[in-house]
Amino acid sequence: MKTAFIFHGTGGYPEENWFPWMKRELTKLGYRVFVPQFPTPHNQTPEKWFEVFKEYEKYYNSETILIGHSLGGAFLLRVLEKYDVKIKAAFLVAAPVGVLPIKNLLTDKPFIEKPFDWDMIKSRVEKFAVFHSDNDPYVSLGNGQELAKKLGVDLTFVPNAGHFNKTAGYTEFKLLLDKIN
Repeated sequence: MKTAFIFHGTGGYPEENWFPWMKRELTKLGYRVFVPQFPTPHNQTPEKWFEVFKEYEKYYNSETILIGHSLGGAFLLRVLEKYDVKIKAAFLVAAPVGVLPIKNLLTDKPFIEKPFDWDMIKSRVEKFAVFHSDNDPYVSLGNGQELAKKLGVDLTFVPNAGHFNKTAGYTEFKLLLDKIN
């Protein structure tokens, strides 16, 4: 069965931003959609997030797509490193990968301080898309540029989109849905 995971970022939760809208839209397309609640910002470590993901791993398969917003994008990369499964697609939105400035660097550091295994990550996904904006107050544009370069894809640059969150007007994300389709 087609499965989609949406990973929130630091201080995030499943009912914020465009996540509920995206869950509804993907469900209409026949996906089983999961938006796990990870511990944040307290006890925010990859190990704690993997403990939460453990209950969902039985749904992680070759028909899976991953969507990571902000720190959820860095966690998405760690999921790709950990599980030896080739998935359909991964979509990274405003994800930090270590290019400063990053507003929540202290809490995000455990996810991004260890170098990513880019070759392994690329070998486990059929299609990537990276979204970033020029006025993101949390994660600088350099992160999106670096991520797109490392993954060998074009950056989907969206001017004036902020952090692609509700504050920036993102309660829906049609451009992302179009890329998924």
